[in-house]
Amino acid sequence: MNQHEAKAAVAAHYGMLLGIQSPWRVKEARLDVPGRLVDIEVEYDPQKPLRCPQCNKVCHRHDHAPERTWRHLDVMQFATQLRARLPRCNCPEHNVLTVSAPWAEPGSRFTMLFEAFALEVLQASATLTQAAELLRLDWDGVQRIMDRAVQRGLARRSTEGLTHVGLDEKSFGRGHDYVSVMSDLKGRRVLEVVRENSAEAAQQLWEKLPEQQRKQVQAAAMDMSAGFAKATKHCAPQARIVYDKFHVSKHLNEAVDKVRRVEHQALLAKGDESLKHTKYLWLQGEAVRGEEALGFEQLCQRELKTAKAWAHKEMFVEFWAQPDAVSAHGFFRQWKSSAMRTKLEPLKKVARMLGEHLDGLLNYFEHAITNAMSEGFNSRIQALKSAARGFRNFANYRTRILFFCGRLNLAPNLPSVSH
Repeated sequence: MNQHEAKAAVAAHYGMLLGIQSPWRVKEARLDVPGRLVDIEVEYDPQKPLRCPQCNKVCHRHDHAPERTWRHLDVMQFATQLRARLPRCNCPEHNVLTVSAPWAEPGSRFTMLFEAFALEVLQASATLTQAAELLRLDWDGVQRIMDRAVQRGLARRSTEGLTHVGLDEKSFGRGHDYVSVMSDLKGRRVLEVVRENSAEAAQQLWEKLPEQQRKQVQAAAMDMSAGFAKATKHCAPQARIVYDKFHVSKHLNEAVDKVRRVEHQALLAKGDESLKHTKYLWLQGEAVRGEEALGFEQLCQRELKTAKAWAHKEMFVEFWAQPDAVSAHGFFRQWKSSAMRTKLEPLKKVARMLGEHLDGLLNYFEHAITNAMSEGFNSRIQALKSAARGFRNFANYRTRILFFCGRLNLAPNLPSVSH
């Protein structure tokens, strides 16, 4: 076999491995040992006709676009790149257009096979930095792969059958900087993320759903912020608003802690440190174990205002265990009446707030949904933030959440290989 035949055999070999098919062909494969690089030049057979990428009609060749390179899967620890000048055709209907490369998606600097591999590495890696090192890419390159994957996934995603959603807020930057998140509660996936936590932001979330699909949503779980409810009534008026019971518990816990702090200061003035370092005892309540359990029991037996507030918080748990909305309504009236008689202003404030939102609380008995699943995403999102050491770019933050929590079909459409 002469040198020319050897080069042709190597080119044919790589063409088979890459799945390059007519009218494309591998022109030459070069091995750069010092640079640890396999460079593969691909060309469009000049004897084959061009077809318009828009209408697929045969048309005349116009010229070639500038040479481009695409990163491909490594070969025996050698980085591999494809190199080609894509032909441009002159279509009578669509003018001059560049013919698409079958090994890569338009605009990408990576082959589809490399992107598919990179997505597996990203999903298995602890951090984006670790994935970048394994893939031998810079941070921007990895981010572009994730952006493209999320775009593909959203384009393919179906919301058919979506009946129950959750609306929640997550912290984004420092201070009071938040994003709003819509989740599919039954599908256990994040549907969309938008900036801020206002009524306008919530409306943007709803408008991401097709109008016909919005009409099929039966209920939405949310906290008691006016913005989420206002947007839901405007965009999906048929959806029942269900106020999330975990947010209710959060308000009650905060009321107990406010009572504790005021009472602690009053006791300290008398030299009594009984409530010192007890914040988390009141949060855990009867779940406390060991020596702390005995101390907590003794605190509850004293005539403490904090103990009284805590008892009302624990009593409210029974609201969710009522057999139906009628029973729950009766329970709430008695609970609120008792809470108002305590003269503990933080507790009374929460009781009044719950009374103002009672319809949304009672809707739970028709649609027993919560944002527990959405809250479950918090740990994943927090891990993403910690790994990235915070996000300054909202678009990157959104991509990361949808990539890892959206349950999207992220993979590129790999070219078929015929033999």
